[in-house]
Amino acid sequence: MTDMPPPPDLADFGTEPLSAALQGAAAVTRGVCRLFRRHDIFTVTEMPLRNNRRADLMGLSKNGDIVIVEIKCARGDLLGDAKWTDYLDFCDRFYWAVCPEILCEELHQDRFLPERTGLIVADAYDAEIVRPAGLHPLAASRRKVETLRLARQAMRRLTGISDPGFGLMIDQD
Repeated sequence: MTDMPPPPDLADFGTEPLSAALQGAAAVTRGVCRLFRRHDIFTVTEMPLRNNRRADLMGLSKNGDIVIVEIKCARGDLLGDAKWTDYLDFCDRFYWAVCPEILCEELHQDRFLPERTGLIVADAYDAEIVRPAGLHPLAASRRKVETLRLARQAMRRLTGISDPGFGLMIDQD
C-alpha cells in the first residue's frame, strides 16, 4: 500500500461532495471489498441488522461464514465507539478496518477483544489482514436467518439498480 498514486476521487456519489471522513470510509470500503473478493467473500455495505444497528460491511464466505467489518477512519471515532459489540451476535468473524493513518495500538488492548476481532488496514487500492479474526460460529438457526436476510438485501439492491422504481413497491424485511 505504499508508493502508489493518489487515490481516485471517490466523492462523486451525488451532487454534494463527501466529507473527508466519508471519502476515507469509501476508500477503506473499496480496499476491503477487493481483499475479500480475492478470498471469495462477497459483501453488502450498510447492512441493517435485526437489533437496529447497521453493519458497515457484511459478507458471506464460500463456506457460509458471515463476516462483519466495522470501518473507522478517525481515531476518535474508533476510541469512542461503544456499540460495536452489538454486531458480534450476527457474525462468525468480526473485523476492524482502518486506514493506514489511524492504525493505533489501542486495537490490541483487551477492550477491543483482539482474540475475537480481526484487524484490516486498507486504502482505496487494496487491504491487508494484519490480525485474523477468530471464528465464533453462529447457531445454525441464526446463521440461516442472517444468510437469508443478507441474500435478500443483496437481491433487493440489484433489482433496484435495474428498476429504480422497484424500491417504492416493496416492504423492507
